[in-house]
Amino acid sequence: MSLTEKMKHDLRGRGHTLKPVVSIGNAGLSKAVLREIELSLEHHELMKIRISGAERDARKQIITRICDSLDAELVQAIGHIALIYRKHPD
Repeated sequence: MSLTEKMKHDLRGRGHTLKPVVSIGNAGLSKAVLREIELSLEHHELMKIRISGAERDARKQIITRICDSLDAELVQAIGHIALIYRKHPD
């Protein structure tokens, strides 16, 4: 599923007040962290993730890996915060 610009705009508005649910530290993206993100996406279609301890290119790779692994879409990435969306199956 690809998000349209209007959908991204609406999701950015909804995500503005959200706090990061999951933080990825210096250890990087482990299977346990990926599983935690997946569980959070099951409860919340839209969530923020904080990625600390990584340079810009490494953050992009982590975000891409998360989205590819969990069938999620990147809505926005600013600095160390990524806003991702996965439509709830219902």
